[in-house]
Amino acid sequence: MSSPSPLQNESIGPAGPETEQRQTRDRILRSLKGPAQFLSFWVAIALPFVHVPLLAQGLDNPAVTVTFLALLGLNVLALYAGHGYNRESTG
Repeated sequence: MSSPSPLQNESIGPAGPETEQRQTRDRILRSLKGPAQFLSFWVAIALPFVHVPLLAQGLDNPAVTVTFLALLGLNVLALYAGHGYNRESTG
């Protein structure tokens, strides 16, 4: 009888179609992360310049108010998505 080795490599899973699909999906997501952060960063920088004319016009009109709030929400999402752009990776 031989005892199982105490040093098993459990990080190597079974190779199969699901594993290959997951690896392909992960590779695609990693390749899209940089451009998405780049775009989100610059959208977050540019959107406040669109807010200024809307605020100068006034928010009395409901359509202008809804547009302003939608752009403000988009700006918050862009800030969140682009906050890690061009940072040194620490790990």
